[in-house]
Amino acid sequence: MSVRVLIVDDQAPFRDAARAVVEATDGFDVIGESSTGEASVDATRQLKPDLVLMDVNLPGINGLDATRRILRDSNGVVVVLLLSTYDEEDYASKAAECGASAYIAKSRFDPDRLTAAWATATKPSVNSSHDPGP
Repeated sequence: MSVRVLIVDDQAPFRDAARAVVEATDGFDVIGESSTGEASVDATRQLKPDLVLMDVNLPGINGLDATRRILRDSNGVVVVLLLSTYDEEDYASKAAECGASAYIAKSRFDPDRLTAAWATATKPSVNSSHDPGP
C-alpha cells in the first residue's frame, strides 16, 4: 500500500518538482495538489492523504496555520512535512510548534529525505505504547 501524498505550494514549478520527487520515490503516490493554505485544508478533508508536503509561504493562511488546522481536523492522523526556501535552522522549531513532523529546505528535498522523514514521522514512539507495568 502506497503513501498518499498531497502537495501544497503556490508555485507551479515547485509543485512539478515535488511531484517528480514523490513519483521517483518507491511507495509514494501523489493524490492531489493545492496552491493555497485554505485549499490544502479542504483537499485534506476530501482526499484524506497520509502525507502533506506543505510550503510555508502561501496566499491566504500560511503553511504553519494550515498545518495546525489540518492536524486538528485529522486528529493528528496526517503527517505534515514543511518545505520552504528558508534555512532549516530557522524553521525546525517553527515546524515543531505547529505540529509538523519535519522541516526540509526545498533545495534538499529528494527521495532519500522524503523516505527518511516519513520513516521518522511514522516510527512508533516509546511514549505511545501503553505498558501497564507489573
